[in-house]
Parts: sequence; C-alpha cells; structure tokens
Amino acid sequence: MGQHIISGNPPVTVIVRKSAQARRMTLRVSRLDGRITLTMPEGVPEAQGVAFAKEKEGWLRKQIANHVTVSKVDFGTSLPVEGRLRVIRPCEGRRVILEDDALYVPGHRDQVPVKLRTFLKETARRRLVEAAHRYAGRLDRAYSSIVLRDTRSRWGSCTAEGRLMFSWRLILAPKDVLDYVAAHEVAHLAHMDHSPAFWRAVERIYGPYQDQRDWLRTDGNQLHAYRFED
Repeated sequence: MGQHIISGNPPVTVIVRKSAQARRMTLRVSRLDGRITLTMPEGVPEAQGVAFAKEKEGWLRKQIANHVTVSKVDFGTSLPVEGRLRVIRPCEGRRVILEDDALYVPGHRDQVPVKLRTFLKETARRRLVEAAHRYAGRLDRAYSSIVLRDTRSRWGSCTAEGRLMFSWRLILAPKDVLDYVAAHEVAHLAHMDHSPAFWRAVERIYGPYQDQRDWLRTDGNQLHAYRFED
C-alpha cells in the first residue's frame, strides 16, 4: 500500500491499494475519517491508477468539502434524538433520561459514549420493531428477525429469508425518516427489487415518501458525525 498526493489547495492524499479481488479501479472516500482509497487490480500499473484519480479530482474535492467531521459525544454535546437536538448533561442515578431538550447521563464523562450508545440502540430497537410490525401488518407479510448494526453503506436491508437489518443510528433521524426506512425494508418482503411494484408497496403501507428519501440523501451523512467509542 502506498499513497499519492494530488497537488492543489488543499493537496489531496490518495492511498493506493492493490487487490487480487479487484476487477476494476475504484475510489472510495470514507465517511468516518474522509480518507481516500484507490483500489486497483494487481496487474494495473500504478501510474494508470494515479491518472484515474486525477481525472476524478473534481469529484474528490466535492466529497472532501461535504465530509462530516466526526466528534466524540461528551457532556455539553448537542446530539439529535428522533431529529431533535438534545444537550448531553450529567445527572445522578443509573439511567439515561431523555427529555425534550436534554439527555441526562449518569456517571463519569468517560462513560458517556458507551452509555449513550447502549441507550440509543435500545431505543432504536423498540421504535424499529414497532414500525416494522406495523408495516408488515399492512403488507400482510411476516419478517423473521430484526438485527441492528452500525452500517455506513446502507440504512437497512432485507434478506430473502425475511431478516431485516437496520442502522441503529436511525434513532438520531426524524421519526418519519426512521418510519420510512422501516416501511422500505418491509416492502422488500413482497418485492426483492426496486421495481415500480415495490415503490407502490412502499407508498401503500407508508404514504408519500419522497421527502424522507431526500432527507437521507442530503442530511443522512450527518448521523455519522457522532462517535460512541474510543
């Protein structure tokens, strides 16, 4: 693994990686830290890869400009829960308490990230199970299980066996966005594609969805701006 720097203001550092599994050259900008990785097939000369990256310089700079700075949650941080910003504050006791404008977290500040992550995952599970159950009933289909992960490439998925997966960070999004994602994945129980019939099913069980879909495209990346681990 090496790296190449594209000159300019600011310079753009591209990490060059060769892969025996790669069939074509790809550029990836990490949502987590903004790192740019160029993956190339083993037999392709590095100079060809560098030329490919330079061709994409405009796109790369746009991605860098849109990159969300990741920050660790702490006392005083404003964190969205169900789309509403809440200030993280210390408290006595053992439980995290959610109020209209605040999140009260007990214990030492070093424990804030893990306690909040646990609370948010539990809250997300309750909301997503409720939403999935509601939409599955409207569709008259059953799912087999629900799994929560911290995915960055997708907000949800549905397998042919009816296993639903969701990002627990959806609890940070507005309520209607979480509901839309739940309805979207439930609709895959009937249509394992994105055909017109699938979108009709989404609209039938959820209603008009374009605003929520647009929100994920324009603002969804902000949900990855908070770090809950060391």
